[in-house]
Formats: sequence, C-alpha cells, structure tokens
Amino acid sequence: APGVLQQTDADYAVWVDVILKDHPAPGQPIQLFAYGSLIWKPEIEHRTERPAVAKGWHRSFCLKTHRFRGTPDQPGLMMALDRGGQCRGVVLELPREDPAVQLDRLFRREFTVKPINSMPQWITVRTTAGPATALAFVMNRASPAYARLPLAEQAAMLARACGHWGSGAEYLLNTVTHLQARGIHDRGLWDLQRLVAARIDSAA
Repeated sequence: APGVLQQTDADYAVWVDVILKDHPAPGQPIQLFAYGSLIWKPEIEHRTERPAVAKGWHRSFCLKTHRFRGTPDQPGLMMALDRGGQCRGVVLELPREDPAVQLDRLFRREFTVKPINSMPQWITVRTTAGPATALAFVMNRASPAYARLPLAEQAAMLARACGHWGSGAEYLLNTVTHLQARGIHDRGLWDLQRLVAARIDSAA
C-alpha cells in the first residue's frame, strides 16, 4: 500500500539476532507463547504444547488493520497481547535445530510493516512445570495502529470488516472455539463474541 514501509530481509536478520542474543537459555529449544491464531494456525513446526499463563498481559482486539481482515474503507481489528491482567494460552516448544531459520519464518508471519505492531519479546509465563521464559508477540502501544476501543465499538468493527484473510467475526469465532477446546474460557472474548453474533443476526 502507498506510504507503507515493509520489513526487509536485513530487518528480519536484525530481529533474529536480537532475540537469539537475549535467549535466556542458549542452546535450549525456544518456547513460544501462543494466545490466538498461533494456537489454531501455527504454521511453524513445534514438538510439544502445554498450558501456560502470562501474568501482566491480556488478549485484546486493539490492533486496527486496513489489510488482512479489513480494508481502508472498512478497517478491522486483530487481536494482540496488551498490558494488564493475565492471559491463559499455550507454550509451543520449537525444535532445537536451526533456531535462526525458525525465528525468521515466524517473524515474517507475525510482522511485515514498520513500525512493528506486535513486537517479539521474552516474557515470563507460568506452566505446570513451573515458571518459564517464552517468546511472545506483544502490542506496540506506540504504533499508530494501536486502538483501545469500547467493547461495543470493537463488536461493530468485527461484525462488518472483512479482508483477504477473511472476516473479523470468523477470526474471533475461531479463536474462542479453539481456546475452549483446550479448556480456556476467556470471558472477555466470549462477551465480545455474543455482541458480534447479535449484530450479525440483526443485520441479516
């Protein structure tokens, strides 16, 4: 799109280097905290999956998008990990081999433009085996795409918006369904799901 700066191969290489240098346990497999579409559409090889809780973070439809699940005329919202509260998700253990290749592929999936909306960052999570340090993608609040909106406004956007990746409503339903299948009931997302479903029904 005009005026949009894309990440370059060199940019991705820098991010891979930064994250690997900050890896808390060099030589050990990378632990990846998944809270949304990485759960139901990971597109990256992983060896194990286990429940985890990230304190100080919560799921939020706070990322405004004019692509993917929205358009310039009808912007959509995508989910991000924002500060505050806590988030139940899963930790995916990536293969030990070729961590730089794995991260490059993952980063190209998670961010494409400048400034980055979802920043790669090491965070502490709680698992049944104790605390662990996992890589997560967290909302960059300095991004112009950051939007803290009332629930009703989020629902209105999700009910209407659709882009080349599909609709916002489909994205939300996929997320709550796959979370529920893992025993994770995110009350805020279900409240949003009910509002979106009601708006779609009333428009039918």
